Amino acid sequence: MLRRTKMGKVLTIAPVTRIEGHAKIAIHLDDTGNVENAFLHIQSLRGFEKFIEGRPAEEVPRLVNRICGICPWMHHIASNKAVDRCFDVTPTATGYKLRELCQVLAHVNDKILHFFFLAAPDFVLGPDADHSVRNVMGVVKAAPELASKVVKMRQLGQMMLEKFAGKAIHPIAGVVGGFSKPMVEEERKELLEGARTLLDFSTYALDFAINNVFSKYMDVIGELGVIKTGFLGTVDRQDGSLRLFDGNLRMMKADGSFEEFQNRDYADHIGEHTVPWGYSKMPYAKFWNEGFDMSLGAPKGIYRSNTLARINVCDKISTPKAQAALEAFRELFGRPAQQTLLYHYARLIEMVYACERTIELLEWDGITDPHVRAEVTPRAGRGVGVVEAPRGTLIHDYTTDDDGCVTSANLIVGTTHNIAPMNMSVRQAASSLIKDGKYDEGILNRVEMAVRAYDP
Repeated sequence: MLRRTKMGKVLTIAPVTRIEGHAKIAIHLDDTGNVENAFLHIQSLRGFEKFIEGRPAEEVPRLVNRICGICPWMHHIASNKAVDRCFDVTPTATGYKLRELCQVLAHVNDKILHFFFLAAPDFVLGPDADHSVRNVMGVVKAAPELASKVVKMRQLGQMMLEKFAGKAIHPIAGVVGGFSKPMVEEERKELLEGARTLLDFSTYALDFAINNVFSKYMDVIGELGVIKTGFLGTVDRQDGSLRLFDGNLRMMKADGSFEEFQNRDYADHIGEHTVPWGYSKMPYAKFWNEGFDMSLGAPKGIYRSNTLARINVCDKISTPKAQAALEAFRELFGRPAQQTLLYHYARLIEMVYACERTIELLEWDGITDPHVRAEVTPRAGRGVGVVEAPRGTLIHDYTTDDDGCVTSANLIVGTTHNIAPMNMSVRQAASSLIKDGKYDEGILNRVEMAVRAYDP
């Protein structure tokens, strides 16, 4: 859609297609037809911070899983962790591991969804393909064997969660103090067989993408939406390896230097900026003491989260196949890699890790121990629960009163960390592609691709 203003024209892309949410892009052109500015407008209401006030804290994990129908497990688990800390309870070892099992398995399902259903049409069919075929059905027609395998693997992962935990979407299996049910040996064996099948698929998917996607589009990867920022992710407290469930937060600057801090101290390191043209807040690294600035040439306080950020900040990956893939990635792109479309490559590396980690958890001797929940007594307190969601570091921060009811809450969801960087990537992509007022559908789709890389 094109509309004219007193100062020029505004190109509007609404809605942004093949993302897990709602957004539009406004590209402002000057009188010469070149890009003056570009904005990614997030139109979703932030409400849950208020919705849960006054609620008994143990109910909250069953409410916040409605924040997102794509990654409900991440909100569910982060919320349980936050309430644990409010009530000063330590989950049992098995309850803790069962939570992680469900969370990392949910990562596998999410990555299959995003890469193959949402991102793949741009690469399998090409960014200039007509929009009527540049979708998941177009992928099915272009590569039916691949599409069939993808659908089966997505279904397998979802059914594994549903059979064990009762619900794959909007889960209720995690409870304060641990988990609601133990795992029996028959379940463990069935899940282990499925996890090994998913691992075989994840290594196939990574090889397929390296040989048939990334190598074909290296020029686009090296240019589209590229910005220079810092990165945020979770690492193991002992050896700095990649972690999705628990660990220290590590904030890395664009030069590769970094600082680690505990989850509970996030507010000392991360500030929250707002703008008048969008509903979403924009986190920034306030402890860098440089303020907030989204300019492309010299941004200040800007960092990114999500898959590329996590494999940038970690020192290594603790599972063998994912570590080998990480080494090959760094050999090609260095550390930290800044190319925005490499989020897709990183996403597939993480999928391999999530499958390997799922197998590790299922092979742990205590996974079928029946003691899955610690005793819980509601009390006044403050708790911060953090996990790595597919779209980035997820933070739930609650305060409770003497009756164990929530008095205040602050949430920073994964996509929120990337709102400012996505605006920068959109501006970079639009500025590099639109010249003298000339554009077509393929160019506008490439601008959308800069957003889709972040899986918002």
